Amino acid sequence: MTPPTPSEPAEESSTSPSGGTPPAGALDGIRVLELGSLIAGPFGARLMGDLGADVIKIEAPGLPDPLRGWGQAERDGHRFLWTVYARNKRAITLDLRSERGRELFLELVDQSDIIVENFRPGTLEKLDLGYDVLRERNRGIILVRVSGYGQTGPDAGRAGYASVAEAVSGLRHLNGYPDQPPPRIALSLGDTLAGMFAVHGALAALYRRTVTGEGQIVDTALNEACLAIQESTIPDYDQGGVVRGPSGTRLAGIAPSNIYPTGDGSLVVIGANQDTVFARLCTAMGRPELSTDPRFATHGARGENQDELDELIAQWTAEQPRDALIELLTAAGVVVGPINTVAEVIRDPQLIARGMIAEHFDERINDTVLGPGIVPHLTGTPGSIRNAGAPVPGYHNSEVLGALLGLSPDAVAALHDEGVV
Repeated sequence: MTPPTPSEPAEESSTSPSGGTPPAGALDGIRVLELGSLIAGPFGARLMGDLGADVIKIEAPGLPDPLRGWGQAERDGHRFLWTVYARNKRAITLDLRSERGRELFLELVDQSDIIVENFRPGTLEKLDLGYDVLRERNRGIILVRVSGYGQTGPDAGRAGYASVAEAVSGLRHLNGYPDQPPPRIALSLGDTLAGMFAVHGALAALYRRTVTGEGQIVDTALNEACLAIQESTIPDYDQGGVVRGPSGTRLAGIAPSNIYPTGDGSLVVIGANQDTVFARLCTAMGRPELSTDPRFATHGARGENQDELDELIAQWTAEQPRDALIELLTAAGVVVGPINTVAEVIRDPQLIARGMIAEHFDERINDTVLGPGIVPHLTGTPGSIRNAGAPVPGYHNSEVLGALLGLSPDAVAALHDEGVV
């Protein structure tokens, strides 16, 4: 039995504050084929789908993406990482190990711009679908490859996960508190960083193709994506022998910039390490003399006397109710904010006004599910949420294989019976 025919898509929702049906996204007209599973590749493809690309997710028959079952909440047997990572995609099934499945995939390559895959290096080549084969079919095709360690080098063949990539890149070592094992953030940060860099490369390659007419390979590694965001850790070590380490709730030498208690048992983050902002904080505290005190008058001095300064600020904040403290410091031009849980985030007026608490109509439960909105906001061609991901694998087989490859419903049904889709 073939997968069910797609229903009419839900009405588009826009990140534009003005509301209404958005214009075509910035990547409208670009077709992306998504291979692989789980986080990094699918996240990158989702970002392109958010901006208007036609993303076609390809799953192997009988082997759905495990992401369909990921997430911590469950309703009617469904979990919801899929809702936001598979949004704005059409889903088909295709057995790339079969000759007919490979032929159909290459026919889709003929009509596509970008392929995103996050297999272990060498997998596409074993399927006889390496870049040389793809380029022979479509010289403009851009192959975005996401892997643990990249396509070359002594570790290229190793499997990679975000947790390990964060560790080997040195990123994990910077997290947590001194003299304690470094914890991970409760997200697959390495995967999403790699997905973002993959899109960065894909868009650069799209632009270059307008000049040369040629596609290319975008090679993104999880460990390299984690390394790329580490500011001056490498030159600090190279030139000064400094091995940066975890610094708890603050950055060593950057003060004041920390978590401080409030009078009602809450916590706020105050960032006032710039000279002018620090002076405003001192005035708001009723201690303007601190801004000229030799212990705190300069950036360097505040860093050297960080513990003492944090204690002075904490003594003051501990006497203020959280909301009143935030209002006072905001009015004074001091950077401040609460440490919100997700229950508070979804009620944040600023995020709501910007469309960042977005509704997804999830056909699996026939209901609306909240999720993150679209970043960045484009004024002329804003992104949109057009669907919340295909409810079952192969949901768009007839639509995609029929409209793009010209197959009849009977032909698609026959492919299903043969195990090709």
